[in-house]
Amino acid sequence: MSDRALRAAAAALVVVFGIWAGIRVYSTWTAPGAAHRAVATPVGEASPPIPSDLVDQSPGLAGPDIKIPSRLPAFTLADLGGVPTPIARWKGKSLVINFWATWCAPCRREIPMLGHLATQWADRGVVVIGVAVDHAQSVANYAQELKIPYPLLVGEQDALDAALALGVVSPVFPFTVFTDDIGEIVALYVGELHPPQADLILSRVQSINRHELSLKEARRSIAAGLARLTENPAG
Repeated sequence: MSDRALRAAAAALVVVFGIWAGIRVYSTWTAPGAAHRAVATPVGEASPPIPSDLVDQSPGLAGPDIKIPSRLPAFTLADLGGVPTPIARWKGKSLVINFWATWCAPCRREIPMLGHLATQWADRGVVVIGVAVDHAQSVANYAQELKIPYPLLVGEQDALDAALALGVVSPVFPFTVFTDDIGEIVALYVGELHPPQADLILSRVQSINRHELSLKEARRSIAAGLARLTENPAG
């Protein structure tokens, strides 16, 4: 495969949902800096067959024809104390919702960065929330070990249902949903998130919140910026 084709495959890692695009991506993730492969489907059309090599790498990587919603769907999951917590608890905030699991290596690698994001963006109305699709005790032990500083919600089938409502069929971890302060989905990033990508997306979320960009304009800008980052990872 040519370098150009590899870069194109990597760029397809990110889903920026909107009228202008209408693309859904199911992706596998390898080590940082490696090429990433994805299967993209226009929203409203049936997903194509998943190549056998991808299925072998990530069993069950497939999905029905599910449209990524324009707004964050309502869901309720338990917190680490077992208390049912609706995602609407953070109404009025811009959310970074990271779906992960303790057994997922790239998920674990993201956690320090997400903790930094939670601190860095807190005074700008951004809340980072981890949704662990895992056993509650495993998550509690891991959270204590790493001293995860942001809120965690935990579930098994109910967490998978939340992922499904977002148009992502498990297991495709990690993935991260970015919303503006009125609950519109600005971007859905599939794979391990890194600071340049997170800062780019959050800066456009802030522009939406300040009414400097429309949602459509922000999505276009995010797509262009992520493509540039893919071409030039050093900045």
